Amino acid sequence: MGSKVKKRVVLPTRPAPPTVEQILEDVRGAPTDDPVFTALVSEDISGPSWQAEDAEDQGEQFYQQSRTYVAINKQLQQAGDRLKQKCEGLQGAGEELEHAISQVKRVALPGAEATSG
Repeated sequence: MGSKVKKRVVLPTRPAPPTVEQILEDVRGAPTDDPVFTALVSEDISGPSWQAEDAEDQGEQFYQQSRTYVAINKQLQQAGDRLKQKCEGLQGAGEELEHAISQVKRVALPGAEATSG
């Protein structure tokens, strides 16, 4: 009998995480069009940029974000309701299938109903 011996691989140690100062220096040195800063900005919202300094513009931005949140939340609730309905439908189909199986067993095996629970 051959035994397979697994050799444990020794991984190099992880580097230390960056300090707060290093992170801030990296963020300050990044250009404003860096994908990290622009990836989350929605292109379909025609409101002001996320860097708006004017309080009124910032209020409009918060309003647009709130509207987007409410719309997405509503979509998630509707999706949850659809999933719940489909789950109930699958449970009903499962019960019908079990009932049909028990009927087939009764017809195919006349003595099976005394032994099955």
